[in-house]
Amino acid sequence: MKKALLFKKLENKLAQCQNCSHYCILKNNEVGKCGVRQNINGEIYSLVYRKICALHIDPIEKKPLFHFLPGTYSLSIATVGCPFGCLNCQNWQISQAPKLWGKIEGKDFSPQEIVKIAQEQQTPSISYTYTDPIVFSEYALEIMKLAKTKNIKNNWISNGFWSKELLQEISPYLDAVNIDLKSFSDNFYQKYCNGKLQPVLDTLRNLKKKNIWIEVTTLIIPTLNDNKKEITEIANFIKKELGENTPWHVTKFCASLSWKLQNLPDTPAQTLKMAHQIGKQAGLRYVYTGNIPGLDSENTYCPHCSTLAIERKNFFIHRYDKKGHCPSCGEDLNIIELQK
Repeated sequence: MKKALLFKKLENKLAQCQNCSHYCILKNNEVGKCGVRQNINGEIYSLVYRKICALHIDPIEKKPLFHFLPGTYSLSIATVGCPFGCLNCQNWQISQAPKLWGKIEGKDFSPQEIVKIAQEQQTPSISYTYTDPIVFSEYALEIMKLAKTKNIKNNWISNGFWSKELLQEISPYLDAVNIDLKSFSDNFYQKYCNGKLQPVLDTLRNLKKKNIWIEVTTLIIPTLNDNKKEITEIANFIKKELGENTPWHVTKFCASLSWKLQNLPDTPAQTLKMAHQIGKQAGLRYVYTGNIPGLDSENTYCPHCSTLAIERKNFFIHRYDKKGHCPSCGEDLNIIELQK
């Protein structure tokens, strides 16, 4: 347990959490919507500090980050909890655990131990992922600060439902993000995620202003967000607000992995191909399909001459590019490499 970094004390032992855009006002002993922040005598405490529920070494492409340190591995960590309650969540056993079972489980790792593991395993980055790093932001921030001193990059894989206060705290130590833009409908966010759209859009805009590398993921769910109009709106937002070089991942929904949407069909490959085409027509240079191995749209092609630059199969890659440039025409492929 650790006193939260971002909260405001109110009268009568009330306190407002300022960690995410729910801005929960909690009574004494009450727990926030994330399930892991509690008001204790008028102050907010994190209940997941140093409680790791998942620790793995993953290909960076699994995050997915396709243009950030491609071909490298990333130490990936998480605690339980999430500010959202997405019905499609495939990690719900850990993201929703505190809310469902009232348990906060995890193994103790100090920030120093996490960074030491990254050094020993020679992973050039640490990814804060699986659940949403919003919920363990104090812990993540301590690790991030230490990682920076060791030239280890920090990546957040998040729903983007950050408070403005949180963005200010973590942005100096943040190198890359993949943000889930789940829908372009606030109704979708409220009905299926227990969240809101606007704060996510604000986070994306502000990350762009701070020149942090952004990739965006949209899980295409049949009957819920798979219509051409909405897909086009998302593509246009990315192009206009984040820029044509922002990679957009449109990925397959798998009903059997979801928390509460087993009644829906899996996303057909044709729908992802449609979304890929819409993204390209909107002017995005790098649009990728995910969760359907073998599609050409997992690869990176030169946006100028269409030459194959990076080939991907099951998170493993073969690079034909020349130091981030097209092997044929020399076009810059907007790839962030390790600085040696």
